[in-house]
Amino acid sequence: MRSDFTHSSIDATRPVLQRRSSVADLRPLLDGLAVLALSHWLIVLNVGALTAEYTVMVVLLLGALGLLYDAFSIYRTSASFTRKALHILQAWTLAFAVLLALAFATRHSETLSRALLAQLYVLGYIVQVGLHAIMRMLVKQAYRHNAMQPTLIVGTGQLAAYLHQRISANEWLGQRVVGFVELRPDNAPADKPRILFGEAGKVLGPLSDLLSLISEHSVRTVYFAIPLNASEVIEALYFKLLDRHVAVHWVPDIFSLRLVNHAVSEIAGVPVLTLSETPLVGTKRLLKHLEDASLSALLLVVLAPVMLLVAIAVKLDTPGPVFFRQARHGWGGKTFRIWKFRSMHVHQPEGGEVRQATRGDQRVTRVGAFLRRTSLDELPQIVNVLRGEMSLVGPRPHAIQHDRAYAQQISHYFARHNIKPGITGLAQVRGFRGETKDLEQMILRVESDIEYINHWSLWLDLSILLRTFRAFTGPNAY
Repeated sequence: MRSDFTHSSIDATRPVLQRRSSVADLRPLLDGLAVLALSHWLIVLNVGALTAEYTVMVVLLLGALGLLYDAFSIYRTSASFTRKALHILQAWTLAFAVLLALAFATRHSETLSRALLAQLYVLGYIVQVGLHAIMRMLVKQAYRHNAMQPTLIVGTGQLAAYLHQRISANEWLGQRVVGFVELRPDNAPADKPRILFGEAGKVLGPLSDLLSLISEHSVRTVYFAIPLNASEVIEALYFKLLDRHVAVHWVPDIFSLRLVNHAVSEIAGVPVLTLSETPLVGTKRLLKHLEDASLSALLLVVLAPVMLLVAIAVKLDTPGPVFFRQARHGWGGKTFRIWKFRSMHVHQPEGGEVRQATRGDQRVTRVGAFLRRTSLDELPQIVNVLRGEMSLVGPRPHAIQHDRAYAQQISHYFARHNIKPGITGLAQVRGFRGETKDLEQMILRVESDIEYINHWSLWLDLSILLRTFRAFTGPNAY
């Protein structure tokens, strides 16, 4: 009888979860050396010698690159070359924006050569993209000269199909999928509906034929792409697969769940599969905070005269306070009071029910109609951003009563609170703002909010801010 003592013991000398070393580990070093060498050459060419001031500039640039390239997952993804080049451009541009902001803040912007900075920005991007292209080509050539390992995928669902597509598209994995194995006994009918994979990825048989299929096709690698409730399949077959000297990988099918910023991480070497988490952790939280603090302070200074005029207009138009404050749910479900310019006559909610504003709403004042149409009533929320209760970009906070009502109808509604609420957001620039006349409209808004959380980046925030002006003066603003 085979001993199973390994099930109850953990090897503390070696982490269970560790990153496989690869040629990708050299890319951060190569990028850093390339930027360093190019910077030195351009400084000598334009200035004549490397001064203390330009040394600080290069150090700050490399530091910003380290933070931003990690935030954009430049070295942790196997995206297409076009997408990789775009991500490098975004991170490289933001790094230069940080450098210029620091130069202006410290009053050193006039002492830096503009020609040098322009050359470094253009040539630095070209050099980095060229390095990534060369490394990508070298890795592909290396694998083409080695035999591709025959690979089986256990499972025939959407995840199995996607895994097949990704393996086929990434030649540097050195694997070739010979077929799929169904999770059914040999005397059971085939799964319906079955996904057709084509000749290169045909279903070879049921799970009971797995060992014979390994021998028949000289399989060296097996992937289990199976639902969570079928995980016992791995335990039953694992030792038998060890005897066949094949590599075994488990890809749990978690995609039937509503995932929010999912990831794989570790705690002291123990693998952790994160199903739902805020994207604002570590350096990303710092970057988001710096973005909000700097831009909101700038906006407050620029818009202060406009806000003063609006406050006077609200006060002269109808009796009542200038500002409207209401409790809303924020990040992590915490309650805060949102600030807006009052746009309605002072009134008590009918029956204690908070009613959404509608087109032609009689509660809206004359000045309030203009403020809502131009979204000027939202400007006081800059104060909420400076207080750390909101962000410039994020899911719009709803009245607490509406949160409770929609949470009973949309199962993943509260997932939108996995990030700070915003003055504007992805849903708003897509036109999902204003009155929600039916549940489908709110579902579309929530789906956009969760999409924003799953794909958050500084670049996405900036693009939403640029698109906000048009959206906030569009047909749904009232």
